[in-house]
Amino acid sequence: MYLSKEVKTEIFTKHGKNATDTGSTEGQVALFTFRIAHLTEHLKKNKHDFSTQLSLQKLVGKRRALLAYLFKTDIERYRAIIKALQLRDIIK
Repeated sequence: MYLSKEVKTEIFTKHGKNATDTGSTEGQVALFTFRIAHLTEHLKKNKHDFSTQLSLQKLVGKRRALLAYLFKTDIERYRAIIKALQLRDIIK
């Protein structure tokens, strides 16, 4: 499985406050980014997998909503996670 317990722990350790803090906004954005990258690669090989395409669109929407929340509440944390995950070229 591509998303094992060890991979999740590594993501939350690197981007969250600690390994057990799975609810932090940065940790959630990092996890969604990892899943989005995996689904994107899958869809490049399987162009007619429409259920996965719908799941990908939902994940992108969730990540976008979390980033919008982070932008409104703490701009420095937003800039840090954008830079760490290399999501955008231009930082606001």
